[in-house]
Amino acid sequence: MSSGSTGWQSVFRRKPVDAFVTETRPDAEGGELSRSIGLFQLTMFGVGATIGTGIFIVLSEAVPEAGPAVILSFALAGITAALTAVCYAELASTIPVSGSSYSYTYATMGEIVAFGVAACLLLEYGVSSAAVSVGWSQYLNSLFSDVFGFRMPDAILAAPGEGGVLNLPAIVLVTLCCLLLVRGARESARANTIMVLIKLGVLVLFIVIGFTAFSASNFEPFAPFGIAGIGAAASSIFFSFIGLDAVSTAGEEVHNPRRTLPLAILFATIVVTTFYILVSLAAIGAQPYQNFEGQEAGLAAILRNITGSNVWSAILAAGAVISIFSVTLVTLYGQTRILFAMGRDGMIPEVFHRVDPRTLAPVRNTIIVGLFVGALAGFVPLGVLLDLTSMGTLVAFTVVSIGVIILRRTQPDLPRGFRVPGYPVTPVLSAASAIYIMSGLPLTTYGLFVVWLGIAAIIYFTYSVKHSQLGRGHAVAEEPPR
Repeated sequence: MSSGSTGWQSVFRRKPVDAFVTETRPDAEGGELSRSIGLFQLTMFGVGATIGTGIFIVLSEAVPEAGPAVILSFALAGITAALTAVCYAELASTIPVSGSSYSYTYATMGEIVAFGVAACLLLEYGVSSAAVSVGWSQYLNSLFSDVFGFRMPDAILAAPGEGGVLNLPAIVLVTLCCLLLVRGARESARANTIMVLIKLGVLVLFIVIGFTAFSASNFEPFAPFGIAGIGAAASSIFFSFIGLDAVSTAGEEVHNPRRTLPLAILFATIVVTTFYILVSLAAIGAQPYQNFEGQEAGLAAILRNITGSNVWSAILAAGAVISIFSVTLVTLYGQTRILFAMGRDGMIPEVFHRVDPRTLAPVRNTIIVGLFVGALAGFVPLGVLLDLTSMGTLVAFTVVSIGVIILRRTQPDLPRGFRVPGYPVTPVLSAASAIYIMSGLPLTTYGLFVVWLGIAAIIYFTYSVKHSQLGRGHAVAEEPPR
């Protein structure tokens, strides 16, 4: 099928892998974006985008759903993430570009499916940035209370519908992260690495102090809400594994991406899952699961209760403030790079693809994303944001797992820096696990998700299908599989 084909077949046209390689030159230091990130910094990107959300925020949401068995929820989410991680590793080493799941889908399933995945990624990155920013304000307020002895007014700490007028600290956080991102990827990566090392140190501190108050009786009953509760909690917390995808968005800004991307994804998965389980064990061992519900800045509150002092809780709150800053920084980074790739393909306006000649960063893209995320963070309730983010993440993970199988069948001879072990069982299990966790999300989330995809479809058929670089003949589309 030529690039000028019309009809329904044209919306399933696939972008050749060779076209991605030509545009980004993964085996050279040149390209539209600056290759300035190494393996350690990229691994810290993954850890930075992941640790902070599930631990510092979601325990107060997930423990009331599963009880002490939330540990199994983290394990279930971690196993699913690990299965997906190896799928991401293979595709990232084969198609080392900025678009992440969007680009992988464009090469394997076609243009319209890729655009749908991009809509999911907007939930995964943009909405998760807003969700994490909301949690940041809780810890910032706790830090002010411990250090300065005052709390900020409720009116500027919560969105309408949650007792406030707007979440001002969340808007401030998004603004600060965007200011750092416009300076360039190298500066952002360095700042993130420092923040991640601080957050890991703070979590080690929590684990050590938490286990001094460990009580086995807090684990009885272990699963008061049964298997359904474990699955529901796993669904709620799964968005906290977004860091795996975030690593793959840096494909055009890392040295030797065919090797660096898969290694960073695997290393980040190991670090993240280990810390999640250890911290949840220490937290539940230190207080009854009933106390988690409605508990703001939960880990800081646990330390305050254990030690009877505000000192340790203030240290943890400060660590959380830094930690969540790094999560927001990386998720905003990931969102801008996905939109950068879409702008290059003509799926969205060219403004998202323009790069500042001095910093080699997509500055206008970053400003637009910051305005969008800041509005969500300031005015939308946290619970709605968490579930929508989980949905977007799980759909993206499912598509990536299936994409591995499709690319192996259609282009088995492509150079791959990493191959999924246990193929084809591993990608099938990965997709099945993601679908199972997705089934635990509330029906309202599915309704909102369908509405969101409907909006994406309108944008695709009114703008993207007409401006697509493939559709305009700037590249030769591959024949969709019959």
